[in-house]
Amino acid sequence: MSSDHAPARQRLRDLGIVPGILPSGPHNAITDVPDVRVGHETVIIDPNIRTGVTAILPHPGNLFEERVPAGVAVGNGFGKFVGLTQVQELGELETPVLLTNTLSVAPVMQGLLEWTLVRNPQARSVNAVVGETNDGVVNDIRARVLTPEHALRALDAAREGPVPEGCVGAGTGTVAFGWKGGMGTSSRVLPPTLGGYTVGVLAQVNFGGVLQVSGLPVGQLAGQYYLREALDRGDADGSVVFIIATDAPLSDRNLRRLAVRSFLGLGRTGSAMTNGSGDYALAFSTALPVRRTPERRSATWTPLDLPNDLVSPLFQAVIEGAEEAVLNALCMAEPMETYDGRRIEALPLDLLVDAWAAASRDEPPGRRAGPRPGV
Repeated sequence: MSSDHAPARQRLRDLGIVPGILPSGPHNAITDVPDVRVGHETVIIDPNIRTGVTAILPHPGNLFEERVPAGVAVGNGFGKFVGLTQVQELGELETPVLLTNTLSVAPVMQGLLEWTLVRNPQARSVNAVVGETNDGVVNDIRARVLTPEHALRALDAAREGPVPEGCVGAGTGTVAFGWKGGMGTSSRVLPPTLGGYTVGVLAQVNFGGVLQVSGLPVGQLAGQYYLREALDRGDADGSVVFIIATDAPLSDRNLRRLAVRSFLGLGRTGSAMTNGSGDYALAFSTALPVRRTPERRSATWTPLDLPNDLVSPLFQAVIEGAEEAVLNALCMAEPMETYDGRRIEALPLDLLVDAWAAASRDEPPGRRAGPRPGV
């Protein structure tokens, strides 16, 4: 398919493709959830370094003192997610969440520890939470250039509002479905009759499979997908990390359930969740009535808790948000040269536009017809 008139890099819905049934928030980002902030530190040093750090702050206060309930889910555990077991055990976050590359977890954790200890001189134990994906296809990962200072800069850069996507922060060197991957985000807002809550998702996208966009078989149309050849070398390996925020007053148990549903959104994009893929999701609530303040952690208290029967709409929201966050990462990523001189192309956006238009006309784009939009 010709790319002579390919559109500039745009988010998925800017191309006219809107997955799901729920509306997004004003920024269509995880920062649509009140108090949440995101910061990136992008490190590109020619000719071989393409990596970085991304920081997610659940609120701007002292998180070590005012902890937030959290839940985690593991789809396939081929990864190095520091601090995960304590979140599973206690159901809470006491630090921001940082994302980086596989071999830089240690220095990034050191930076997060320094950031937390400076703000809490009384602390003697800190559960720093750091996730990762392996950007070694694009980045010279063995060079290990990231330092604690890069983590501190990502934390200091954290802001509300629009979130940069594509080849930034922890997504600088990632690859997805054979195209350039990156960071992506999206949000969904429930109607007032269902509580009016917001769910936001941030995704570090670095995996493979058979790409689908709103049900359209884009990977097959492009001839680029997992198992397309008898001698396939396992290019569906990789990882994805979802960070999920909501202002719904959820217990850590229901936050874990929310995290699990993000993998349904991952499946909608065509992920194969192969043996070598680390697939993780961490969800937290920013709702004030469920924050675990020092007073609430030292005495009996009764938190506000959305009951089980009312959480299903949030499940739909996180499924849609996870799907669109992945696709936004692909749509916003730029082509990039790898450390060993190859070139990873960006997903051709004209392919998406043409496939969507053909599906809207109920005509087969290329050699196979996709479903009608919304089906």
